[in-house]
Amino acid sequence: MRERMAAAMVLTVLVVGAGGCGKAVDKGPLLAALNKAYDGRHVCVWPDATKLPATIDPTKDDKIRGYEALTDAGLLTRVYQEKKEASGFIKVNKYDLTDKGHAAWVADPKQEGWGNFCFGHFNVTAIDKATPDDSSNPTRYTVNYSYEVEGIPGWARTPESMRAFRGVAADTSIQSATATLVKDEAGGWRVEPAP
Repeated sequence: MRERMAAAMVLTVLVVGAGGCGKAVDKGPLLAALNKAYDGRHVCVWPDATKLPATIDPTKDDKIRGYEALTDAGLLTRVYQEKKEASGFIKVNKYDLTDKGHAAWVADPKQEGWGNFCFGHFNVTAIDKATPDDSSNPTRYTVNYSYEVEGIPGWARTPESMRAFRGVAADTSIQSATATLVKDEAGGWRVEPAP
């Protein structure tokens, strides 16, 4: 009888102890911290601000495909011009914003006439895995997560835009990433460094 009672107590301690050791972190606050870190980030077609209007030599400038895609999408106008150079006249394309383009253009506050076509916002959709750096004092986690960009306008999804702006094509599909989250003084979480 005593042996059965002792065996039952040992089994209870093992079950309770195993349950306590496997305590998982609440993923909700981690998800909220990641979304806060992405707050205000958008996808832009060019890596840096660009000046408009722009005059482009279609035979020499690698950006021509992007300008053409944005023209086809109705964001830019194109005017064919001739430009005088030392060797004679060359044909160039002059691109400028349309009314639709003005609505999608994000002006650079530091440089007049410069900006970018930016859109959408990042949304972390799932915490795939959260691993504490120190399981005895879990104040820092390595977090694998999935995110997507929401609010993508139709012009950014056209085949021309996807071909012209490879980064946009990649950024607008569901992505996976890893971040380090650290518990702050208030007991919340912050991402180090910000994505």
